[in-house]
Amino acid sequence: MALPPGQYEVADFPRFGLSKFANRFPRETRQIHLQLLGDGGEAISVSHELEELPRVERTSDFHCVTTWTKRSLLWSGVRFSDFFERIVVPRLRPRPEATFVVLRCQDGYRVGLPLEDLLADGVLLADTLNRAPLTVAHGAPVRLVAPAHYGYKNAKHVSRIEFRRDGRVYRPAAFRFMDHPRARVALEERGRGVPGWLLRYLYRPLVRPTIRRFRTALDQHLAAK
Repeated sequence: MALPPGQYEVADFPRFGLSKFANRFPRETRQIHLQLLGDGGEAISVSHELEELPRVERTSDFHCVTTWTKRSLLWSGVRFSDFFERIVVPRLRPRPEATFVVLRCQDGYRVGLPLEDLLADGVLLADTLNRAPLTVAHGAPVRLVAPAHYGYKNAKHVSRIEFRRDGRVYRPAAFRFMDHPRARVALEERGRGVPGWLLRYLYRPLVRPTIRRFRTALDQHLAAK
């Protein structure tokens, strides 16, 4: 199968992200603890409840917005749709108009997506990669896997999920022009206000130095433990 527009394949799956997060790491990497918030101030905590949901495996490609792609990653976890229907709806009871979801992470990262995109087939809350528990590099203890969206929507170290009426007051972790409301790979929605094909040329020179920065930070973090 051909790669999406503007993407090239890489052999490794590097730890990657916005440079300011290179030296930020999760506090808890083994136990899953999620805080769920509704638009009306409702709040619940979820942990072992995820173990009661059906587990699934999905093989998908990971497409970084900076134009690299890692193919055929095997993820395992629970469907976001099952999580929503069996835990969020009966316990949090979000309002019908709460159709925008913000995911916040242990390292301070945050990202938003329409609820309808998260309910699509193939979207997971994953805790394993290639049949091994997630590592710090790739989102331990739990992360979002949304194959139809660029990697920056696939939040790592998820700790809080908010169900809101809209995203107008939501502030992304990156500059707003870098955060498309949906970031669908097939439509090359890399950012907003700038054509996706143009952003390729802005992002590609950043790939190698960003990989080095994140690798060095991870090595230092692991050596200090």
